[in-house]
Amino acid sequence: MLEETVDQKEKNSGSVPIEKKINLTIKEAAEYSNIGVNAIAKLLRNPMCNFVLYVGNRKLVKRKEFEQYLSTRREI
Repeated sequence: MLEETVDQKEKNSGSVPIEKKINLTIKEAAEYSNIGVNAIAKLLRNPMCNFVLYVGNRKLVKRKEFEQYLSTRREI
């Protein structure tokens, strides 16, 4: 029996790898950046936050803008 490759498993499961997603949930952003969920949620509450996307009551993180934000910061 042949084993499925990682790409085939992803296609079959319907999941998209984080690095290919445009927007991330707070939990995904925390896993992606190694920053805590609470710290990210606090950043998203800031009215000047440019990487938050509101979808109804949900908050998503715009991945590219989030990466740019992190690249310009020394601490959070």
